[in-house]
Amino acid sequence: MGFTYESTKKEFLKDNFNIEKKDSEFIIALAGNPNTGKSTVFNSLTGLHQHTGNWPGKTVVNARGEFSYKDKSYVLVDLPGTYSLFATSVEEVVARDYLCFGNPEAVIVVTDATALERNLNLVFQVMELTSKVILCVNLIDEAAKKKITVDGEKLSKELGIPVVLTAARNNVGMEYLKDTLSGLIEGRISSYPNNTVYSEEIEEYLRKINEVIRETMDEVNPRWYALRMLDGDESLYDSMKKYLVDKEIESIKDKINNIINNFDKNYIRDEICQANFKRAEEIKEKVVKQEKTHKLKEKDIDDILTSKRYGLPIMILLLAVVLWLTVTGANYPSELIARFLFGIEAKLTQLFNSLNAPAWLHGIVVLGLYRTLAWVVSVMLPPMAIFFPIFTLLEDLGYLPRVAFNMDHYFKKACAHGKQCLSMCMGLGCNAAGVIGCRIIDSPRERLIAILTNNFVPCNGRFPTLIAIASVFFVVKSRDSLSGILPALMVTAMVILGILVTLGVSFLLSKTILKGIPSSFTLELPPYRKPQVVRILYTSLIDRTVFVLTRAVLVAAPAGAITWILGNIYIGDYSIVTWAANFLEPFARALGLDGYILMAFILGFPANEIVLPILLMSYLSTGHMIEFESIDNLRQILLEHGWTYLTALNVMLFSLLHWPCGTTLWTIKKETGSMKWTIIGAVIPTIIAIMVCFLTTTIYRLFIA
Repeated sequence: MGFTYESTKKEFLKDNFNIEKKDSEFIIALAGNPNTGKSTVFNSLTGLHQHTGNWPGKTVVNARGEFSYKDKSYVLVDLPGTYSLFATSVEEVVARDYLCFGNPEAVIVVTDATALERNLNLVFQVMELTSKVILCVNLIDEAAKKKITVDGEKLSKELGIPVVLTAARNNVGMEYLKDTLSGLIEGRISSYPNNTVYSEEIEEYLRKINEVIRETMDEVNPRWYALRMLDGDESLYDSMKKYLVDKEIESIKDKINNIINNFDKNYIRDEICQANFKRAEEIKEKVVKQEKTHKLKEKDIDDILTSKRYGLPIMILLLAVVLWLTVTGANYPSELIARFLFGIEAKLTQLFNSLNAPAWLHGIVVLGLYRTLAWVVSVMLPPMAIFFPIFTLLEDLGYLPRVAFNMDHYFKKACAHGKQCLSMCMGLGCNAAGVIGCRIIDSPRERLIAILTNNFVPCNGRFPTLIAIASVFFVVKSRDSLSGILPALMVTAMVILGILVTLGVSFLLSKTILKGIPSSFTLELPPYRKPQVVRILYTSLIDRTVFVLTRAVLVAAPAGAITWILGNIYIGDYSIVTWAANFLEPFARALGLDGYILMAFILGFPANEIVLPILLMSYLSTGHMIEFESIDNLRQILLEHGWTYLTALNVMLFSLLHWPCGTTLWTIKKETGSMKWTIIGAVIPTIIAIMVCFLTTTIYRLFIA
């Protein structure tokens, strides 16, 4: 007894693509560019019937879901967002291989109604690969706001495939999309793609290659394969060997190489792209209408925000304003929270005294663990509760991709990949997340450069420390309305310095141990969108603020208890903390710090959030048991331990530039798979932090002190 086609296909999908299906189910692929609302279409169709995993051997997420319509069951496979099927990235390889070898019954390509021309390039490529294509023009609600209309019927005639207009977020057009899919599967609706016609020379070669493909692979659509083979895409042959195990791939390759032996492959990809872009422009002119006034309005905004003259100054000004709002807005709430929490500390002390608890237990629990917890919450919560919502607002508005666009030129000058500016922006939230975000960079060399330099952008664990120190030394002495400007400018300067160091180190790495030529990429600027306030508040306050604060508390509270213990166990005349600080003192003084500060950075290796709490506990455990009730109170503690403006500056510099936290280093090890690069990822920033602090201290002592 032989295997049926369906059972064989079922096993093939399960073994090669992690896709399980029943014999009665139809496999549908969902493709599209990033930022087209593809995930919203997927969620609208599948609801809660979803599964996620990874594609075999890849770090790319595999999302699939099920839905039913008119007594038929469908398995929807959400392919990675990609701009083409040229296979220049992991996402493109995954999408291409599934469309080529997964044999879906149909493909739904999702496009953005506000950027149809740009999205059509992928549509053309999918049409060359299969005739079972539906074009889903999504975000028509966004298009309507911009006075854009798309003629779906005319677009369908131009392409020769079914076209459905949707607004998946509001469930508009989704029933029609299901009905069109059902009609295509049943044969009620026809699809005869009008493929792009290229130059006579290319078309002649395609005909010859098609003949070879039809002889050996009659089950596939030959045109797209022929184009990739004419282009000399070696990765396609590798995938063919993996998935078409019963075919003589090397024989096919030899026959095709004989055909294209005299063909100049250097220009074919440009020729194909130019032909597709020209056709996309022509189709857009026929089917898309937009009021010029609205179109010019958004373009005028971009002309300012992304211009060479105004782009960077506006970016720096916005950052300074955000930090100024954070600093000035955090002071009063911080004092209120501190008074409340330290009021509880007094009650806890009374409780311990009434229970006749031993002094060491009171010290560990109240003066160590609880006091550190109170400090972390009172100092970190207000700035994060202000900074993260504003940062998320800029992200939701569509401004952060403009920041990446403005920085792209400088990363190219530094011989790094343009996408590094995107992973750098991710690092503003968390350096570990920024390291993972480096996966978007296709070149292994440039990805490694981005990984090794992501630490120089201050993460959300270091921002509260930078803001607190800046506020301590630049706000409390001034009570006028401009008191928050100086600390905001100081923290802004730190961020700019971090970016400059990122560029400088990227350049040095690209010229030394990671030599190479930077590659190019396409950066899409999404449309400006009305921010979703509820989602912003949830994302920023729950996903970011509470997450970071919880992590800081869980690490800082035990660290505070341990620090108190070390500060109250004496060897001779000195505590363990004092012995360690004295040992580090000479080296720390050369850096404009002190032994306690350097020790706090070392003990704060698990998380950047706990460096200042550990330092405070180290200071307080020496006998100066002053409760932290306000920014003024914190300043008093630091001044009593010999802090100057040079100390504050160098602590901020060392916090900005020093080794990554434990989570980030673990992520670097996981992403690179190499202990060597993990060690280098820690050594490079440490050396730079030491050099910079030594330089500022030397200059201060020579010319100022």
